[in-house]
Amino acid sequence: MSKINRQGSNAILSTSVEYHNFVFLAGLTADDLSKDITGQTEQVIAKIDQALEDNGTDKTRLLTAQIWLKDIRDRDAMNKVWMAWLGDAGRPARACVEANMADPRHLVEIMVTACR
Repeated sequence: MSKINRQGSNAILSTSVEYHNFVFLAGLTADDLSKDITGQTEQVIAKIDQALEDNGTDKTRLLTAQIWLKDIRDRDAMNKVWMAWLGDAGRPARACVEANMADPRHLVEIMVTACR
């Protein structure tokens, strides 16, 4: 039976799960909720970079991305940060929708899947 590797586990989730060289990240949010959409997106992307690195991969290996915005009108500002981060790396299949957040100060949450 193949091993499932979990990191950052608590009572309800793991920050990442690796199985058969696929890396699934939990939805990640910013820590500094006083920041605007640009600042929060930058923080989330930094967390994604670190989590992917911790699992032996990086943004060039992204397969999918799910993005939740508190206000869909923030999509253009979030996309500016997203596109600058991706650069010429492969583009993942992606969804971006407006959603109510668990904490109303969260402006963006991003969840990605990558391979190693």
